[in-house]
Amino acid sequence: MNFLINTIVKEIGAQSFGVFDDFIVENISIDSRSMQNNSSTLFFALRGQNHDAHNYIAQLIENGVSFFVVDHIPDAAKGKANFLVVENTTLALQKTAKYYRALFCFPTIGITGSNGKTIVKEWLNFLLSPDYSVVRSPRSYNSQVGVPLSVFGINENHDLGIFEAGISSKGEMSKLEAIIQPTIGVFTHIGTAHDDGFDTLEEKIVEKMQLFKNCEVVVLQKNEVIEKYIHQPTFTWSFDDNSGAVFVEVLAQKNNSTSLLIHYNSNSFSITIPFQDTIAVENAMSCICTLLYLAIDENTIADRIQNLYEVEIRLQAKKGINDCMLIDDTYSSDYQSLKMALDFLEQQKFYQKKTIILSDIFQGGLPIEKLYQKVALAIQNNKIDRIIVIGETISKYLKDVSNLISFASTAEFLNRFNTESFQNETILIKGARSFNFDEIVVLLEEKKHETVLEINLDAISNNLNFYKSKIKPGTKIMVMVKAFGYGNGGYEIAKLLEHNKVDYLGVAFADEGIELRKAGIKLPIMVLNPENGSFNAMIAYDLEPEIYSITGLQAFLKLAQKKNIASYPIHLKLDTGMHRLGFESEALDELISLLKNNNFVQIKSVFSHLSASDDVAFATFTELQFERFRTYSEKIITALDIQPIRHILNTSGIFNYSEMQFEMVRLGIGLYGVGNSEIENKNLQNVSTLKSVISQIRIVNEGESIGYGRKHRVEKPIKVATIPIGYADGIRRAWGNEKGYVMIHNQKANILGNVCMDMMMVDITNIDCNPSDEVIVFGKNPSVIDMAKQLETIPYEILTSVSQRVKRVFYR
Repeated sequence: MNFLINTIVKEIGAQSFGVFDDFIVENISIDSRSMQNNSSTLFFALRGQNHDAHNYIAQLIENGVSFFVVDHIPDAAKGKANFLVVENTTLALQKTAKYYRALFCFPTIGITGSNGKTIVKEWLNFLLSPDYSVVRSPRSYNSQVGVPLSVFGINENHDLGIFEAGISSKGEMSKLEAIIQPTIGVFTHIGTAHDDGFDTLEEKIVEKMQLFKNCEVVVLQKNEVIEKYIHQPTFTWSFDDNSGAVFVEVLAQKNNSTSLLIHYNSNSFSITIPFQDTIAVENAMSCICTLLYLAIDENTIADRIQNLYEVEIRLQAKKGINDCMLIDDTYSSDYQSLKMALDFLEQQKFYQKKTIILSDIFQGGLPIEKLYQKVALAIQNNKIDRIIVIGETISKYLKDVSNLISFASTAEFLNRFNTESFQNETILIKGARSFNFDEIVVLLEEKKHETVLEINLDAISNNLNFYKSKIKPGTKIMVMVKAFGYGNGGYEIAKLLEHNKVDYLGVAFADEGIELRKAGIKLPIMVLNPENGSFNAMIAYDLEPEIYSITGLQAFLKLAQKKNIASYPIHLKLDTGMHRLGFESEALDELISLLKNNNFVQIKSVFSHLSASDDVAFATFTELQFERFRTYSEKIITALDIQPIRHILNTSGIFNYSEMQFEMVRLGIGLYGVGNSEIENKNLQNVSTLKSVISQIRIVNEGESIGYGRKHRVEKPIKVATIPIGYADGIRRAWGNEKGYVMIHNQKANILGNVCMDMMMVDITNIDCNPSDEVIVFGKNPSVIDMAKQLETIPYEILTSVSQRVKRVFYR
């Protein structure tokens, strides 16, 4: 989209402050958090019940936005940007959308009704996309703000619009009609949703009909009550009245489908809808009649209709936890929709056991006692095994219903109810929006993730056993699980290591060790980089600190004395050439003096760290480190008359210098399948596989470009897939621009252009694949070793960079 900002100043009745002559609006925004906000953005500072976007204008200016529609200019922003000041920013947004919509002339379908708007919109888009370039409302953008934002999606390539409009009170629909400007109307259903905003049903019908006041036709199921308020030509259908444009007979319902016989224009044809529930059939009929009005061929209609799909919104069947099936209807709670939802539950139930989670019912026109009598009867008629009600009103009126469990609020349910009690059952979750039942759905829904890091626990066990084979039976082993288990996951791997009876775990900071303790890990845990301020917490959680300086030792001894602790285990770090942390030879006498005759601590181990054990070219220096370690440690042991555990070998040291294992070795990156030589790697198994999916596929033509900065220029038509993973997930930007690749169906797909924050684009010209197909980002091929070589870094960095927002999946 783009238009000159000057063209809307008069339209929205704005007073301007700043320079607007040449500014072209390319993006409309109302969300200060959006990454789309930039120097071409016109930002509308909307006010809501719980927010005021004016509070974020200063931040937006810092982020490059310089044009705003406001109801006042914040003091901190005066003189720093350009402002259009209006009385009401929401109304200004609507007027701007009305202006923008008028720039385009093509047929538009306007959809309203109490139920089914989004489903009919999505289905019409699916059915008409082969014939039209369709612009439609995203998701359920049908409100006073959602409709304007939908319209801004129009561009010069569109030749059909499909927009839904929803209202909750009088006077709203005329504003939406002026924005959508529909030429064809579709009315889905009248029900009790938003009854509170109207005095009578007729008043609500009249308000909804305002969407159609300039339409050439209105498509709807035959209904005398509604039709008398429609003053435009109608295209009606019915199951029992043949006086309309279309008469429908139900031939059969089986195998989750419904066969219909359609009578239209003295002709009849059969059609199969891949659903059985009444609402889906009615929504499909709205679509069929719209296509008939648009003169789509009957055979084409029949062919397309049989491929309709479930729209994941409102009444949804989802896989839940503990082998449950969820029916998600968390948008409304009225008696009519309850009956429909119960029908849907019965038709879609996967298990015989049925549970309903139901909020207070909001229904106008019925005395409250009579309403809940009907609710109770409907539930009992459907033989619901367990009834969970949330809300003070419904708890009061259904208190005598058998198998009832009641809660005053959603928060109380979430805090008190044991989710493990849900097992192998179908659960209908139905609540008014104000009850936030979507939180219950999140709690009970089986989690699905497009991008996951899979960790093979069997491979970890294999790699552990390989390194164990390199050491003598009596040698202890410490395994490093710092940095979230090298990016793979801390607790799950620690649990496996505990099962495999390793002797110690190593973490970098106290917080990591505390989390393992809270998760139930009992193994000794050494903290390799403790801060003095964390000593108190370490003692509380039985963590053992590495001591690498005189000041650190003094601080710990002081705390131990204060707490009257005896023989607390500590680990002395010696610097033998790494020059990172540790006691150098000059500090040993003072160290010994502090520890002599001191019973507050016990020297559990003495250790050092090798600088270049992975490179045999530095074997001479490594041998020097061994000699220094032996000398320094023996001096301490002799002076203090102790027998601590000694350890200096890391992963590469275990493989290349196993003869220097002393009493313990430390295993790090090798556990995770990464060695430092071809021979070593041949014995290791891949542990981590980063997977994603294809989000979208498109053809990009010659002369076009791909990604930010137009880094990849297309020389001939290519097929490109977008993958939902980027540098915020840990994929280095340097891996882009054809330096790196992913694997799709065991074939390489080069990364095109810059890696984005959340996405990357790859070349699939010669790969037969589809959206949702699996993508291997790294694993066996490319391995993190391959990636590290290309990026001139180390595998550690690749693994530990995988963001915590990427779901970890552990398997055997």
